[in-house]
Amino acid sequence: MSIWDLAVLARARVMAVSLMETAEPWLAISPQAWLLAALEWIHSLGVIGGITFVLLYIGATVAFLPGSILTLGAGVVFGLIMGSIYVLIGATLGAISAFLVGRYLARGWVSQKIQGNANFAAIDQAVAQEGFKIVLLTRLSPIFPFNLLNYAFGVTGVSLRDYALGSVGMVPGTLMYVYVGSLAGDLARLGATDQVPPPPLTWALRLVGFLATVAVTLYVTRLARQALAKQVSPSIES
Repeated sequence: MSIWDLAVLARARVMAVSLMETAEPWLAISPQAWLLAALEWIHSLGVIGGITFVLLYIGATVAFLPGSILTLGAGVVFGLIMGSIYVLIGATLGAISAFLVGRYLARGWVSQKIQGNANFAAIDQAVAQEGFKIVLLTRLSPIFPFNLLNYAFGVTGVSLRDYALGSVGMVPGTLMYVYVGSLAGDLARLGATDQVPPPPLTWALRLVGFLATVAVTLYVTRLARQALAKQVSPSIES
């Protein structure tokens, strides 16, 4: 290798190190930090801030970004009432968008997979028949991840109408998170230890979430067994 080649390699190495040092702060920024920066920007927009926030929430939901930061931030930027309204609009539209992506991109594949599996077909049929109740209960339960659930419901037989109406189950959790965010008073203080809702409210929401988790588990199991029994009975009779 010639001296010229060594010089070129050395220069390339210096440039690579320089680029990494320049990019490192940006690479280290977490999704939460990006969302907080977006909230700061929205805070400065004034009247159109609400519309921008809703659009941001829709995009974050589809992209699997954490919605809790945005929900808490809504309490800081817009207050309890308007913050809750904007979050519910954004979360509902975002959930519907993710649902439609799952429905039209993956539903056909799922249908093919469950054709030969009676158990999966029974569960799918149960969800389709009682979609509103199941969606409502899962929205009340903190156990089921919001972003993943949006896509999961899209590949089931639940109707878009039942799915959208069932999203009303997000109201209690949304109100609590927006309220906690409103206690901060500043985006920089989100997550501070003094932002704790009153114990009665906390325990009430935990109880509702626990009961909803148990209810949806038992309910889906019962419906699936009934649907499976209906599918098995004709085959036995024949």
